[in-house]
This record gives sequence, structure tokens and C-alpha cells, in this order.
Amino acid sequence: MPTPPSGQQYEIGFGDQRATVVEVGGGIRCYRAGDRDVLHPYPLDALCDGAHGTPLIPWPNRLGDGRYRFDGVDHQVPLDEPEKQNAIHGFLRWRSWQPVQADQSRITMATVLHPMPGYPFTLDVRVEYRLDEDGLTVTTTARNEGDRPAPYGSGQHPYLSPGSGTVDACTLTLAAATRITTDPERQLPTGTEAVAGTPFDFRHGRPLRGLEIDYAFTDLERDPDGRAWVRLTGADGRTAELWVDEGYPLVEIYTADTLAPERRRHGLGTEPMTCPPDAFRSGEGVVRLEPGGSTVTRWGARLAP
Repeated sequence: MPTPPSGQQYEIGFGDQRATVVEVGGGIRCYRAGDRDVLHPYPLDALCDGAHGTPLIPWPNRLGDGRYRFDGVDHQVPLDEPEKQNAIHGFLRWRSWQPVQADQSRITMATVLHPMPGYPFTLDVRVEYRLDEDGLTVTTTARNEGDRPAPYGSGQHPYLSPGSGTVDACTLTLAAATRITTDPERQLPTGTEAVAGTPFDFRHGRPLRGLEIDYAFTDLERDPDGRAWVRLTGADGRTAELWVDEGYPLVEIYTADTLAPERRRHGLGTEPMTCPPDAFRSGEGVVRLEPGGSTVTRWGARLAP
């Protein structure tokens, strides 16, 4: 069998849970609990579409014109969303990652982001995927291995699964008080809006039918453990849940309306983000990672009990 487009496949399991982590992009291709997808997968023989499951480093979301200024120096990165004149989701989606630690129920994928035009910094990046009685936990660690401070942000791009069918039959619950508004042409931030009284108020659950969403939400309500939760309840009455720790103050919700026709709205992009769209230009939420310094964030998913 030829090597899949996503490279080597690494399977982990715990009880009736199974997940597959991939070499290309270091992301998670599928995660199931019993007979139900928790995260919407992409096929083994297909190119990863819509950044399914991939880490977004050293920034999530869009960077207008691919330009930013850090410590008084201007930088230009390639535009990989040229129709909108944006760079998007960092540099690591198509690079090979290697497993550095693994057992039956967990695996850590690693890569080094070496200095490059537009980002002359060195990051050692590791993402651990672990299954246990609480579901899937994903821990991202980035360490500055260079000799100068580096700007850093991160995210990941899992899609909660509706079960069978599309998200149109689902109800979304997200306790977020604020939506980041964007312009329709380039999807760059234009401001913020309180969700109260708008179609984007999901604090008490709202059907997704008829809504097209590709926005970041913030001012997240958190439980006593500091976790904020996103819940997608399908037509089968079962709920796929995703949580983020306090390192992720934002979650992007994406109804996948721009994927290929046969893939549209079959999963709900639910993206933990440490900083908002266009953060490298605005500076908002960007971590200043000092030489030798590291930062750790966690998110997780499960099928609700």
C-alpha cells in the first residue's frame, strides 16, 4: 500500500476509544469512542482538508498581508491564502513530525521550526495526545531554542463530529459572551460584538441550521477547573464535547462551508486559539517567548457521558 498523503499513521487506544495521529502536520486524523466519532475525520487516502486536526504554529488563523513587526524589525512571510492576501495558520501544517515518546494510550509528536525568511527564530514544538478515562487530552509545548525573543501563538483545528449527517441537525452550546467580527472579503478582525440578542448567542444552546459561522469567540465562561467547554449535540442525541484550558482565551467556530461540496458542514471546526486573528500585526495575545523559555497549553475532547 502506498504511503498515505498524511504520512505515517500512529494509533493509540484506551478502552473503547481509538485515535490516529499523523506524521504530516503532526495532527489528529480521527478520534472515536465506541461506534461514534468524537472528532470528524478525513479519509486515509485523502489530503488533509480544512486543516483537519492540525496544530497551528507559530500563529493561528489569519495574518493580513503576511506582515508584522516585532522588536522594531519588519517581517514578511509567504501568503498561503493569496486570494485574500493573507498568511494563515503558521508554518507547520505540511511538515513532517516525528514521534519521540509513545505507548498504547499516548504519543508525543515533535518538530523543530528552524529560522526562515519572515520568522528568524527557533522553536522546539511537541504535541502530546493522550487517551484515558476522561477522553482525549492534547498538550502543546513550545520552547524557544534560539538566542533572541520570539513571537509566538498557537492553536489547533479539530472538528467536532455531528455523528452521521451534517451540523444542520445539531445544537451548539458555547458559553462565550463576545464574538470577534471580521470583514467579509479578507476575514480580518474589525472589532468585537456582544453575542446577546444576536444569532451567535450559543450560551444556552442554539440550532446550527441556516447559520454560516467562521468567527472567533471569547470571554469564555469557565468551570472550577478553569476549562471552557464547547458542546455539539447531534441528531442521535449524543454530544461531542471539547474543552480548552486558560491558555486558550478564544475558540474559533467554523461550519466548514468552504470545504469541497461533499465535505461541507459534516464537521464543526472548533479551534482553540491563544491569540485572536491577525495577532502578529496587532500584538494582541502574542506570547513573547524568551530564549530558553517555554509555554504549555492544553485542550481535550470526549463523548459526553
